Amino acid sequence: MLLIIGTVRLPSDRLDQAKPAMQRMISASRAEPGCLGYSYAQDVLDAGLIHVSEAWSDRAALEAHFKAAHIAEWRASWAELGIGERKLTLFETEGGVPT
Repeated sequence: MLLIIGTVRLPSDRLDQAKPAMQRMISASRAEPGCLGYSYAQDVLDAGLIHVSEAWSDRAALEAHFKAAHIAEWRASWAELGIGERKLTLFETEGGVPT
């Protein structure tokens, strides 16, 4: 299993504008084969910091995700939404299922 954990940053005053794009990205990603979990969460102390958590069954599923139309749409929205700083780390695990 592969886990991607990290953060993205956007101006807090654009969060309401970003939510529909984020919701589309989450829903479409969760529907992909091999997606075991996909979520964004706003930091309690830093409104412009979004925590990212993804779980994928294997590298093939993750590579397919990177080629999906909804990820291209999401990435195309970054400039308008002010999404800049991204800190994501990929971890490989021996197994298990996220809870």
